[in-house]
Amino acid sequence: QVQLVESGGGLVQAGRSLRLSCAASGITFAINTMGWYRQAPGKQRELVATISSSGGSTNYQDSVKGRFTISRDKNTISLQMTSLKPEDTAVYYCNAVVVLATVFHYWGQGTQVTVSS
Repeated sequence: QVQLVESGGGLVQAGRSLRLSCAASGITFAINTMGWYRQAPGKQRELVATISSSGGSTNYQDSVKGRFTISRDKNTISLQMTSLKPEDTAVYYCNAVVVLATVFHYWGQGTQVTVSS
């Protein structure tokens, strides 16, 4: 089992910055990729950014490239969000991919990010 605890969400004006963090506990030795997803009201959950186990490889959704930066320190990841837009408003979820005999996906409880115009 892996537990993910997110922090850092909130209400911010457009153009400002916000930083999200996610700390993993449990069988952290088996965690591979970690990442952030988001879900806006009435929409499907979508990938925001992922980072490899070493932190050397990252992947971003096109709409956040150049504005968001994902980083990793062992089993804690952060998402630095700058130049926020109202369309970034969503619940942000931390994700961890655990590789044992089977691949498991674990999710955090979600943290609300609201960007006002």
